[in-house]
Amino acid sequence: MVWVNQDKCAIVGVGATDYYVRGQSHPRTINDMVGEAILKACEDAGLSVRQIDGFAYYSGAQMGYGDKADTASLMEMLGIPEITFSAALTSGGGGAAGAVGLATAAIMNEDATHVVTVMALQQYKQRLGTVFGASAPSPENSFLQPSGLVGPGHLMSVLARRHMHLYGTTRDAFAEIVISQRENALNREGAMRRTPLTKEEYFASPMLADPLCRLDFCLETDGAVAWITTSTERARDLKQKPVLIHAAAHGGQREWGRAFAWMGMPDPHFGSSGHKPIGDRLWQQSGLKPADMDVALIYDHFSAMVLMQLEDYGFCKKGEGNDFVLSGALRYKDGSIPVNTHGGQLSEAYIIGATHTREAVEQLRGGAVNQVEDAEFALVTGGPASLPVSGCILRRS
Repeated sequence: MVWVNQDKCAIVGVGATDYYVRGQSHPRTINDMVGEAILKACEDAGLSVRQIDGFAYYSGAQMGYGDKADTASLMEMLGIPEITFSAALTSGGGGAAGAVGLATAAIMNEDATHVVTVMALQQYKQRLGTVFGASAPSPENSFLQPSGLVGPGHLMSVLARRHMHLYGTTRDAFAEIVISQRENALNREGAMRRTPLTKEEYFASPMLADPLCRLDFCLETDGAVAWITTSTERARDLKQKPVLIHAAAHGGQREWGRAFAWMGMPDPHFGSSGHKPIGDRLWQQSGLKPADMDVALIYDHFSAMVLMQLEDYGFCKKGEGNDFVLSGALRYKDGSIPVNTHGGQLSEAYIIGATHTREAVEQLRGGAVNQVEDAEFALVTGGPASLPVSGCILRRS
């Protein structure tokens, strides 16, 4: 069944701050960076910030762990006179792509006309990499903390090892993901890692959570990214060519929901990204299939989870991700599905998934640094993380 909201809304503006090495954005504040990103998105769209009347957040409106967006403060700072919609998806980066659908719902329900989604991160108070170890004891943490699972990378390393055990996946595939994305970042102005990476350098990288080495972990960065969604009808009168929202879904299954917290799930969920239900819904909503995607912006907080998402979205069969990746399929220049053409969270910056939507918009406008020729459809994903996980398909207008 075709999604009832297909192509009826569009992303019309994107904006971002510079990206900083973790903690080096200080003494800037979260609100300062959020404001800059929103104002740049308004300028990109040709809108006055006073026309913003809705906020569609994700990660529970948290900006990382410890900071939180306060809509009233943002309105006061930016001079927004009134809003008619403000809501957030729960979880962390799992909702990054789902926020596109949340904004669409607000507009199609006539709750708002111009909805902004924004994510910012500043890690001088708390590193995301050790967030679970810093958490207060709880029933779930009573398993995580004594087991040494103090950060997301430790949890994902267990899933990666299970995938290796079940399907024979190798670290060579993880290396290919990291190296191919590094290559995409070399000419990306503002990317944090812009030096070439060899396979030898990858395997010499320190092991942080076996089988994941330091280069398998996403960057720890500060910054902010925002985008604005409106109806396709309104979008046609604005400054930029609109990028249509073709399909959007968020959610997940109970078995995966246990994965990120206390590892109580059975196979095949153990050793997956938890995204198969989202992929199934997107293909059903859109009438498309994986082969129709021109570019994929796959949430890459850890390299192994890119491979598992490729399986769950159907770019290859379950258990065949290793060979698919090693075939060069993800490469920008000659791969069958260019992945994270901006360098992704492994080489450009980690702003909890927001950079992927920015890159998708640039690709479908035709102005990306590593432009995929005649790109019409882009897949964007959010998570794997605590539920919900999410995905959306954006379309060139």
